[in-house]
Amino acid sequence: MVTNDRHDVAKKIIEQEINAVLMTPTRVKESGCVACHILFTLVNRMEISEAAASDQLSEILFQDQNLNEIFIDVVEKIHMKQRMMGVSFSFKSRDSKNRYINSQMKDGLYELDVDLVNYGKDIVMRKLLITYLSLQLAQSVGVDHHAGKEELYYYMRTKDHETHSMLTEFMDHFYEKVCKDKDEADPNL
Repeated sequence: MVTNDRHDVAKKIIEQEINAVLMTPTRVKESGCVACHILFTLVNRMEISEAAASDQLSEILFQDQNLNEIFIDVVEKIHMKQRMMGVSFSFKSRDSKNRYINSQMKDGLYELDVDLVNYGKDIVMRKLLITYLSLQLAQSVGVDHHAGKEELYYYMRTKDHETHSMLTEFMDHFYEKVCKDKDEADPNL
């Protein structure tokens, strides 16, 4: 939890940067991400880690629904309307957007559940990891998720043994941690 003074400073920085981006959208690089721009403004101005800034940004937006609405409006304005990405989605009402997102979440979770039943936990875990890693790559490079996934797949194909080992090692560690935490939570199992 952030102390009140640091919380207030972070909130003020977020508000100022949102307003600055609204007034001068070119503050965000041509293919840059508005959310990342605000996040790294927090990192630089408060001299904190990216993880700490991410936590503060999330906490502040969660606590202040009005600021959260303004934040998402700025993201949509820059990413969707000005850059002509996802235009039809950006013009929907907030309720319509929420219904669409809810539907996509249900479909995605259903698909993962079907894969879990048909192919097992390792395939689902690999799918989740690859999606996460490709999304991280796309965000850091400044491309869409599809392009990021293709770049990741290309790399994984060229470094098959190495990347397979990395994923397997992470999955083994993850499963071990989950089982350990479960055993500690309920020693009767």
